[in-house]
Parts: sequence; C-alpha cells; structure tokens
Amino acid sequence: MKNNKKYEIDMTNGTIMDKLITFSLPLMLSGILQLMFNAVDIIVVGQFSGSRPLAAVGSTSALINLFTNFFIGISLGTNVLAARFFASGKIKEMSDTVHTSILFAAISGVVMMIVGLLFSRFALELMKTPDEVIDMAALYLKIYFVGVPFFMLYNYGAAVLRAVGDTRRPLVFLVISGAVNAILNMVLVILFHLDVEGVAIATVISQMISCVLVLRCLCKTDACYQLHFSKLSINGKYLRQIFQVGVPAGIQSTVINFSNVLLQSSVNSFGPIEMAGYTAANNLLGFLYTSINAVTQACMSFTSQNYGVKKTKRMDRVLVDCIILSILIATVMGGAFYVFGPQILSVYNKEPDVIKSGMEILSFTTLTYFLCGIMDLFPGAMRGMGRSGVPMILSIIGTVGTRIFWIYVVFPRNRALDVLFISYPVSWGLTIAMQVCCFILVRRKVHREIQ
Repeated sequence: MKNNKKYEIDMTNGTIMDKLITFSLPLMLSGILQLMFNAVDIIVVGQFSGSRPLAAVGSTSALINLFTNFFIGISLGTNVLAARFFASGKIKEMSDTVHTSILFAAISGVVMMIVGLLFSRFALELMKTPDEVIDMAALYLKIYFVGVPFFMLYNYGAAVLRAVGDTRRPLVFLVISGAVNAILNMVLVILFHLDVEGVAIATVISQMISCVLVLRCLCKTDACYQLHFSKLSINGKYLRQIFQVGVPAGIQSTVINFSNVLLQSSVNSFGPIEMAGYTAANNLLGFLYTSINAVTQACMSFTSQNYGVKKTKRMDRVLVDCIILSILIATVMGGAFYVFGPQILSVYNKEPDVIKSGMEILSFTTLTYFLCGIMDLFPGAMRGMGRSGVPMILSIIGTVGTRIFWIYVVFPRNRALDVLFISYPVSWGLTIAMQVCCFILVRRKVHREIQ
C-alpha cells in the first residue's frame, strides 16, 4: 500500500491550491505531450508530404471526436463515482466500479471501431471534404479506428487513477507511447513514404502501448482499485450511476463536436489552404484546451471526493481556486500563442497563405480562451456533485446553439475565416452566464441534502 500512497492525493484535507497544482500539472503535461506527439503527425506530414496530406489528416479530427467523445464523456462518470467511493472508503463498491468501467470501455471501443470502419467515408462526404483529399482522409480514419479499443481502455483506466489523485503514472505512460509514436511517424513517413497511412499506423501502435501500460498498472496495484480480468463484469447498479453523470457529459461533448464538424465543413468550403491553416491553428487551440481541461478534471475529482465525505465548504473553495488557476494558465498560454503565432504556425507549414489563415483564427480565440476555462469549470463542479443533466442542456444551448446560428445566419453574409471564429468567444460568454445561474441553484440544493 505504501507504494500506491505516494501516487495518491488526499483531496479532502489540508491546503487546496498546492494539491490542485500537484494534481493538474502532470495531467496538463500529459495532455500537452499527447498533443505534441499528435502534432508530430501533422508536422511530419505537412513538411514532408505537402499541404494536401496535411489537410487530409486535419479534416478528420472533428469527425474522430464526434465518433469517440460520447464514450470518453461517460468515463467522467467513472472518475466521479470512483473518487466518491475511494474517499468514503467503500472498497467493494470501488472494485465493482473499476471492473464495470473497464469492461464497458472494451465493449464501447469495439463498437466504435466497427462504426468508424463502416461509415468514415460517408461521414467525410457529408462534411463536404474536397475530392482531392477525401481518399487520404478516409484511409487515415479507417486505420485510426482500428486502435479505438485501445484508446478507450486507456482513457477509462486513467479515469480510475485520476479518481485517487494519481496523474503521474499516466504521464509516464504517455511519454513512452508518445515517443514511440513520434519515432514511428518519422520512420514510416520519411523513410517509407507512407504519408497519411504511416501516421495512422504509428498512432494505433502508440495507443496500444499506453493501453497495455495503464492496464498493467491497475493489475499490479494492491489497492482497492486493483484490476482482475477474471472479475470483469457489468454491475448494473454502478453502470447506471456512471451513466447518470457520464451520459450527459458524453452527449454534451458529442453535440459540441457536431458543431465543430459543421465548423469544419464551413472551413472545407474555402479549400485546402484554409483547411491546412485551420488544422495548424486548431492544434494550437488543443494545447490551450488540454491545459485548462486539466484544471476542470481536478475540480471534478476534488469536488467528488469532498462530496463523498460531505465537506461542502471545501467544495466551494475548490471551485474558486480552480477558477483562479484556469484564468492564469489560459491568459499566459493564450497570450504567448497570439504573440508568437506566425512563428509557431510556420513549424506546421511554411506556406504564407496557410500561416495567414491560421492567424485569422488565432486572433479571435487565443486571448479570449480563459472564457472557455471558466465555462467548463461550473459543469465540472456540478458533475462532481453528481449533477450532469442541466449543465449539458445549457452547454448545448449556449455553445452549440450560438455556433449553429453563426454558421447558418451570420457567416453566409460575410464569408471570412475571422468572422466564422468570432463565434467562439461569443458562445463561451453566453454559456458562462447560464452556467453560473444553474450552479447557484444546484449548489443550494446539494448543500441542503448533505446537511
């Protein structure tokens, strides 16, 4: 048990900010490293294969997220339930949650693999992917989806580790798998000239490695979250509780990514140059998102553990500290990306028109990205308290509704990339206003129930 204790964080006692940083920093580094290794896909293709393969790989990201994020959202339910049981010392309930989650991850991964293999090209056609890149994009997607079961198992296994405060070992796993991904990218693309299929094969292999490492970690532990393959089964009671939090989160993520698919379709209408610029800019925004999302994950885990031991005042302090931390991170990183945007974008592709398109997008998204962090924190706190339905509805109305209005009403009147991406800060601000009102009502109700 001592070996496991050094990885765990006591979220229910002591100071908060230092523990939030201890929890968030490895998670943030994990996300950044994962994106950096994914960026190697884009950089290698963009530099050694040209703008068309770059556009092909980039045009798949919104579609991949649309297919997978529903089940990844459900993993948040695993995190919340496991954190609650761990903090309250419910060993059997914790074990049942782990085994239910891992089996569900395996099943959902296989389902998504089949769906992706069958419908990826059809979905690309619906997105109006240009003829000159659709064959490469479809090939990339089909290979990518072979690795989705590994991707799912890793994410659900990591959700269990995050529930007990362990964000360091998943970081190590991603460093290992990401290094393999980067090396294979260069070998397969530069030496063997495999282009999009090369980066897809490298991604699948790296996902398999991270999956094996996280499952091995869960099997080797002697704590209450130890995994035994012989005990894998679906416990309906805990699966329902996971779904109670996770399904709304998954629906929210899926619908938001559907709006991103519509956005990608609008970008596709400009042609390969703008698509390549969007691919590079969107990758930078991914670094911003994964950094502030680490704080959201911390908020959810800390809130859930304190909810499990009925420490309501501490739950409030967790949210305030998370808001401060999120604003600080988003302001520093967003400002850096805005100031050094042209230089950073040139790493992806040196064509001036591609860099210009990327900067048109970054000019309206980087400096305002702190709004996105605040927008996600209130639903994160509510999910930690087991309330996920209403935040989902408000996020869909505020974020998705605004973007759809922008795409079909505002954008057609002035077809320009910068006009299209003004929808980001507008949707974030509107959603925050609704989420704050919702949080106040939920907080009052939860505090009454606990007391």
